[in-house]
Formats: sequence, structure tokens, C-alpha cells
Amino acid sequence: MSKDSRPILERTAETDDLDFKSGFHNKPGDWLEVIKDVVAMANSGGGTILFGVDDDGSPTGDDMSDILATDPADVTNRVHKYTGIHFHAFEIARAEKGGQEVCIMSVRATKIPLVFTSIGNYEVEKGKQKTAFNVGTVYFRHGAKSEPGNGDDLRAFLDREVESIKQSWLSGIAKVVEAPAGSRVAILPPQDEITVPSEVVRVQLTDDPKALQILAMRLDQTFPHRQKEVVTAVNQKLEGRGKITTHDAQCINSAYRVKENIKFCHTQKHASPQYSDQLVDWIVKMFEDDSEFFVKTKEQSAKLKADAKGAGKT
Repeated sequence: MSKDSRPILERTAETDDLDFKSGFHNKPGDWLEVIKDVVAMANSGGGTILFGVDDDGSPTGDDMSDILATDPADVTNRVHKYTGIHFHAFEIARAEKGGQEVCIMSVRATKIPLVFTSIGNYEVEKGKQKTAFNVGTVYFRHGAKSEPGNGDDLRAFLDREVESIKQSWLSGIAKVVEAPAGSRVAILPPQDEITVPSEVVRVQLTDDPKALQILAMRLDQTFPHRQKEVVTAVNQKLEGRGKITTHDAQCINSAYRVKENIKFCHTQKHASPQYSDQLVDWIVKMFEDDSEFFVKTKEQSAKLKADAKGAGKT
């Protein structure tokens, strides 16, 4: 099936890489259906769940606060509960469609198929249960549905991985061919990509006793907070003078590009961002300097998203 190339918010039908949900109310059934779709999309090469729209893509106006306030770590924990895998390759973001608030959950592909290891049952009415997924099933996207996979799905999954590995090898060969004369090739084990700014000095482990000695930092001490914990720490320091929500924290992230600031945030592939005490202190100082800081930040974040949306249409 050819995928629709239009921006997500302009699309009007569900496909293998797009699922519409009219709302989300933090109930067991809502969560199990979301987990099923997240797993199916990850197994199918990635996709998007758009909350707050009907089957034709029109906005419902439903309250999106529950899903937008969700800590990504909570989603990871729920997926782990039913698959045994800590899956982090997704993002949750606020958007607007037709003047109504909607939520976009973007899911990236997994390199190892996610298999359900626990049954997903929930009550639809008193005494009546519905099964979202069964033990031992591997879900994929079949058009607009998330369903148990078949041989064709597994073949497509393997084809994607083979192509990914091939492109990685070709990229490595190109680098070797283009390397200056006298360069040496070293085989290193794979590692997660860490986002660091260009001004950071990179170092390499060596057994040379004359090499510069650098003290390794403990990330759990230098970046001890998840987003939810940043909110709690800021509110404790404000001592009632002001208060922020998870949505405020998301707006600060967007408006001030917090994830790109190595003093404030440590990001790592397939893991939730971790934040520093410096970020907490900076947010508190910005509010102390301007009591309208949180309001202005929301407006700035909304403008950035509107500008990005407008740019996507041109």
C-alpha cells in the first residue's frame, strides 16, 4: 500500500501508518488499545496515532489533557508490562486542527519485533470483557487496523531490516573510500547515538598513560529528573508563588529548545530525556524575573507550531 504523503493533520482516512482516536480518557481499555496500536506500528516500520479526531479526520473537540499530560516513561512502562520490552521510540506532542486541540503520538520502527507476553483484557460493561490482544501474538498494521501478523508481515519486517543494514554498510564503505591517505580503520561495537552540541570536546578511551584524564560523570546525578519530576521540583521551589503543569514544561521545551542544551538536558536514542537541576533553577529564575513567563512561553510555543504548520503547507 502506498502511504499518503500529505502532512498528518491534513489526512482524512486511517492507513497502515495512521490511526485516528476520537478521544482518550485514561481508562484501562483506552490504554490497552493504544498499546496495541503502538506495538503494531513499531513492528510495521513506524506510524502515527492522532488523538481527538473522528474516522474522517475531523476534530472532535474532546479534552486532550489526559494524553498530553502523560509522561513518556508511563507509556514505556505499560508497553513493558505486556511485552517485556522497554520501548522508548515514540514522541507525544500537542497540535491544533480546525481550531481544536489534538494530540500526535509519533511511533518509530523497532529493530526487534514486539511480542505480547501478557493478555490485554478490559471491561466494556459490567461482567463483560474485551480482549485487546492475546499472549504470543505479534501485531502489525493491516490498512486501518492493528491485527495479528502473518508470514507476509514477518517477511516485510525482515526486508526493512536487511535494507537498513545494507544502507548502514554502504555508508560505512563510502566513509572508508573518502578517508584521507594514511587513515586507519577500527571496528567498534554499536552504541546509542547521544545528542551533543558541536562545541563539546569529544574524547576516546585509550590505554596511553600520557592521554588526558577525564572524570566520567554520573548521569543519574547530573540529569536526575524526568519531565514530570522537573514540574514537581519547579513547583516546590516556587512555594505557591506560581505553578506549572506538564503542558507548561512541554511548551518550555519547545520554545527554548531545551533538549538541545547540554546544560539542561541529556538525550539518548530509545530512552526518555533526562533533565538537570540547572534547568529547574533556570525556570524558577525566569518566572521570578517575569511573572508572565509561563503565559508568554505558551504563546511562543503555539506560534512556533503554527509557523511550522504553515511552512509545511507551502
